[in-house]
Formats: sequence, C-alpha cells, structure tokens
Amino acid sequence: MFQQLPEGFESQMKRLLGEAGFFAYLDALNQPYTRALRVNLLLRPDGTPPCPIDGLGAPVPWAKGAYFVEGDARPGLSPLHEGGLFYMQEPSALTAVTALDPQPGERVLDLCAAPGGKSTQIAALMAGQGLLVCNEPVPNRAQILSRNVERMGVRNAVVVSALPDALAPRFPAFFDRILVDAPCSGEGMFRRQPEARDEWDADSPHRCADRQMEILEQAAKMLHPGGTMVYSTCTFNDIENEGVLKRFLALHPEFTLQPFALPGLPEAKDGYLHLYPHEMRGEGHFVSRLNKSADTSETESPVQAAPKKKTSAHPAASAKGKAPAPIALPDVFSDAFTPNRLYAAGDALWMLPEQISIERLHGLRVLRTGLLLAHAEGRRSEPDHALAMALRPEEAARTANLTIEQALAYQAGETLALGDLPGGYTLLCCEGVSLGWGKQAGGMMKNHYPKGLRRRN
Repeated sequence: MFQQLPEGFESQMKRLLGEAGFFAYLDALNQPYTRALRVNLLLRPDGTPPCPIDGLGAPVPWAKGAYFVEGDARPGLSPLHEGGLFYMQEPSALTAVTALDPQPGERVLDLCAAPGGKSTQIAALMAGQGLLVCNEPVPNRAQILSRNVERMGVRNAVVVSALPDALAPRFPAFFDRILVDAPCSGEGMFRRQPEARDEWDADSPHRCADRQMEILEQAAKMLHPGGTMVYSTCTFNDIENEGVLKRFLALHPEFTLQPFALPGLPEAKDGYLHLYPHEMRGEGHFVSRLNKSADTSETESPVQAAPKKKTSAHPAASAKGKAPAPIALPDVFSDAFTPNRLYAAGDALWMLPEQISIERLHGLRVLRTGLLLAHAEGRRSEPDHALAMALRPEEAARTANLTIEQALAYQAGETLALGDLPGGYTLLCCEGVSLGWGKQAGGMMKNHYPKGLRRRN
C-alpha cells in the first residue's frame, strides 16, 4: 500500500478533485507507476524500432515514437539504449514537447533542461535543422544533460549552464519557441519517487511559485514576437499552475493562452491541461501554451557585451598559458557527410549549429557547442565519441556490424576479433545503431569506447 500522504496535500487534492476524484487518485497511487520509452527519431524517423525491445508495449498516443513499457522489463540494459536508439521517459512528461511543437529550422530554448528527456525529444522533432539551446543552471545536472544530448546523437544543440537572468541578456527576443518545464514541488512524482513526497510541505507550492515567476520573466525576454512558450510542471496544485499563469499574464498583456489538443487526451480549450494518474497512463503533469503577440515592439538586438569578470568556461578552452594544438579533421567520413561551420577551441574541433555565433556565448558556462568532431591526443587528431554517436553508418568511411553479445563486450571495454578488416578508425554498429569507435590494427579491433561510460559487471 502507498504510504500516508502529507495532511496538507490530502486536503489540497480533495479540493481540486472532489471526494470521488480524490479516492480514485489514491487508488491509482497504489498501482505500479507507468513507464515509457521514446525511440530516437533522428535514427528512426518513422518511430519504429529496428529490432525487438524488452517490454515494448502499445504506442503512447500523444508522442511520436513513444511506447509504454510493460511489466518489470529493463530495456535500459540493452546496448542499443547506450547507443541512443531510445530514451526512457515518463509518459505524461512527453506532453510538454508535443504541445510546444518545435519545427525544423527554428530557434528553440529548453530553459530548465536536465536531465535531457525533453531536450532530446525537441531535437528529434527538429530533425537536426535549426538551433536548440539546452540550459541547466545546476552544474552537476548540466553534465547529465550534456551526456544525454551526446548519447542521443544531437548535432545542433548548444548546452549551457546559467541562471535565466544571465542567459536573457545574451538572447534578447531570439527564440521562436521556449519550453519552461519549471522546477516545482513535484506532486506528480509521489508514486515514482517517494522522496518527493517526504520533501513536500504546505509552503512548497508558494516557494516554487515565486521561483517559477522569476524564470518566466526571463523566458519572456528571450521569446521573439509571435513566438510560442510552453510552461509545464510535474505538480498538481493551482498555486504553481494556474496561479503562476495568472500572475504572469497580469504583468504581460502581450502573452495569451493558446488552446491546443494532444492525441488521446482531453482538449486544452483554455490553453492548459491537467493530467492525473487516475485519468491517464502516466504520473501526472500540467501543460500550458502561450503565444507572444507579433505586434510587440521588441526585436532581436545585438548581443550585449559579457561582464568583464566572467569568462567562458567552454570545455574545449585551452589551459592558461598553453597554446592549443592544431586540430585536423579525422579521416572517418564517407561522401555522405560533409562537416561545415568548423570551430577550433583549445584541443577540440567543433561543428557549430546554424544560427549561433561564438560571440553570443561569451561569458556563459558552455558544455557543448554543437557537435564535437575531434580532439587532440598529443600530435594526433582523434575522432570524438560524440561524433560516433551522431554519425549514421552510411556517413562513416569504415563500419563494422556487431551482434548484441559483441556490442555488450565492446561497451565493457573488451578488444574484439572481427576478422580481416581495413585498418584505421571504424564506426562500430549494432542493428544499424552507432555505438562508438574502434581502431583495427594487427587483426584486432582496439576498443575506443570511453572508459567513463563502460559497463561494469
């Protein structure tokens, strides 16, 4: 049985749901939580997996390429998960990006992006075209975000770690769409994460609402006139949901709520949607969609100068006093892939996304600037693991196909005997999914899977 809920929370939910709805909600909390996975549309544009996946169930109606996961299956243990074929994601959390409806070629911001489920969902719908900026203020969470962006093979993302008020001056009236999946009191996580319930108190919604207002204020500055913003939370109370929207709209008459409809869910006629675990297959979410009037006088302006005391903490920046090594493009590409917009920083070579300049990022902590193509190892130029994750097999000069068993061994760091293959860096693949680099020499495939990512028995 589900443990007792906080007293203040019970009274709140009875007020929101009514007596019958509250007891239906309690019954739902005594059931196992719902899981889903989302097939990476960058690899499989039709959303179908190339092979059986453990526990794969019915499609999730409101998200292309998403499927419910049944029973006690553990698809995350598959080597194809580490290869970026799919992302494990809570079903109701998929609604926010569907409501945002990002399009290829646009400029999109995910303002509170960790751990990366929604960012990589946005990237998949953008199909590698345009610019995606993923921001997470908390440094250790930003690292997780960056890792997931890399794992899912995203080429056109910039990952930064900044407070919203530091980001806004760099991107005035810049983005076509902004997702604010705001930090919240987490009432929709009570079934899946009991610690969220234990941390809740009657003041939690009020504290979170003030923070959410601050975030929305900065987001409003970064949205281009005529743009769309989705505000979402994984909580139920009206203080953080309708209450925050009411406060925000009172200060911003240029914004209006925009009705929307998601497949398999009630229509959001008022511009927002409540999802509860007793009414759908998911843990619960709140989603709203706002439009910024195209008639506002705001226009995108040149980026402001960064504060003098701050410096870019780009991961590719060279150490103080150390000259960067020259970086050459590694010989790993077929004619199907032509790197462009190259940017060398320190001992790394990047491919910049469209519609972004390095100057706009000065003064921010940047973890990822598009696609990391190569890094220097002494006098050599080595293809980076991020490049392997982003390349399709047909875009690599040399490939080798692995069985599932070989893929597991490769991800554990083992050297593979794959027969008589051409020498040099080889993109190792399984079921058409790129896993990483190997280097054929002396009849053996030397393992170049990053040590920090290797499987442990």
